[in-house]
Amino acid sequence: MLLVIGLIVGLVAGVAAGYLARHRQGLAKIGSAEARAHVVIAEAEREAETNKREVIVRAQDEALRLRQEVEEELKIRRGDVDKRESRAEQREEQLEKRDHGLDDREAELGKASERLEEKATELQGARERVEQDREGIDRALQRVAGMSVAEAKASLMRRLEEDAKRDSMALVRDLETKAREEAEQRARRIVTLAIQRLASEQTTESSVSVLSIPNEEMKGRIIGREGRNIRAFEAATGVNIIIDDTPEAVLLSCFDPVRREIGRITLEKLVSDGRIHPARIEEMAERARGEVEEEIRRAGEEAILDVGITDIHPELLRVLGRLKYRTSYGQNVLKHLVETSHIAGMLGAELGMNRDEVRLLKRCGLLHDIGKAVTHEVEVSHALIGAELARRLKEPAEVVHAIESHHGEVEQRTLFAVLSQTADQISGGRPGARRETLEAYVKRLEKLEEIATSYEGVEKTFAMQAGREVRVIVKPTDIDDVACQVLARDIAKRIEEELQYPGQIKITVVRETRATEYAK
Repeated sequence: MLLVIGLIVGLVAGVAAGYLARHRQGLAKIGSAEARAHVVIAEAEREAETNKREVIVRAQDEALRLRQEVEEELKIRRGDVDKRESRAEQREEQLEKRDHGLDDREAELGKASERLEEKATELQGARERVEQDREGIDRALQRVAGMSVAEAKASLMRRLEEDAKRDSMALVRDLETKAREEAEQRARRIVTLAIQRLASEQTTESSVSVLSIPNEEMKGRIIGREGRNIRAFEAATGVNIIIDDTPEAVLLSCFDPVRREIGRITLEKLVSDGRIHPARIEEMAERARGEVEEEIRRAGEEAILDVGITDIHPELLRVLGRLKYRTSYGQNVLKHLVETSHIAGMLGAELGMNRDEVRLLKRCGLLHDIGKAVTHEVEVSHALIGAELARRLKEPAEVVHAIESHHGEVEQRTLFAVLSQTADQISGGRPGARRETLEAYVKRLEKLEEIATSYEGVEKTFAMQAGREVRVIVKPTDIDDVACQVLARDIAKRIEEELQYPGQIKITVVRETRATEYAK
């Protein structure tokens, strides 16, 4: 029991001794940790003190630098202020000098004003003396000339006006003569080239064709039993046969030139064959129609090859070929189109156009009257219907515009339109190109004479050279030489405004003075 107790006591004592030993070790560790903590705290305090001293030193250095910069800036500003003060002092000195100068000038101006007043007084006296002298001279001139000052001024102004007018008219006349000579020379050259190149034949415009027959017996065969051949012919061709007392000839009448040509060929074949009956008439009419269509196609091809145009729509080519049988004032329309195309090309070349522009201009001239082939079918101006046809067949916009504007229905907007119209007028207005009806010809001559006679001082008027010249005889006592030139210009302007005519009209005013005495 005691052993157990002793063992227990021994265990307890051992445990207590171990605990005490560990406690001492822990206390030793705590002491060492406190010692290290004191060391760390001391080092931190030393480092903080060092950082504080460095911060203080840097702050002092920055403050010193800022102070130096402020002092330098203050020095600079003091220098600027000193300079400004010096400039202000210089300006004050200059202003003082200017004030002294102004005082001197004011004094000089006062003296000059006094001198001017003295001069004005002297000039006033001189002016009064001149006025007195002028009045004396005017009175002396009035006594010598027998007219007042106003009358003398008016006479002088009239004389100066007449001299100026005479000089200006002489200058204008010289300039117009020179310009007319140059224009006429160039125009003659272009028209001569066109005439020499083309030499187009001219036909008479008519709606009737004459066909010769071998004998009078043929008229009865053409008529047929109870007129059945004539009725069959008219039904097959649409052309009327006129049989009258004209020996060995019959007339074919139709407003459509193509149908009239078909009828002429049909009747010609029937007469040469000798067999005339309704069935034969229909057969020959069909053959003639084919021949005419082939001739139309050939004529269109020849026309475009003549002017050098190949890319054209087949339908437009056919319409162009139909114009071979259409005339206008005796001028064949197809020949007129070819001629216009060549003239337009020459005009474009004279104006310096390139090759493509000249080719397009020739196309405008060739197609400008294309609407005349269908005007008998549509009640529209041939210019507008031709433009619509060209537009539908995809012709260039310049060509369409040239077609629709060449007679003024549409305002011209391009150079191609203007040159096409000019070439058209040259082709139609050249000598021998067209034939006017007698009634229109007489009316135009009467109107020319009426316009010239309506002016005051005109004694006689004569329209000469088929209306291409108007000769005006004036009274020499009523119109002088200068007024003759003015009268010719006025008559020309009025003719341009009131009449339409091909080419140009020459106005000649004749003033003749005759002195007559009798010997007794």
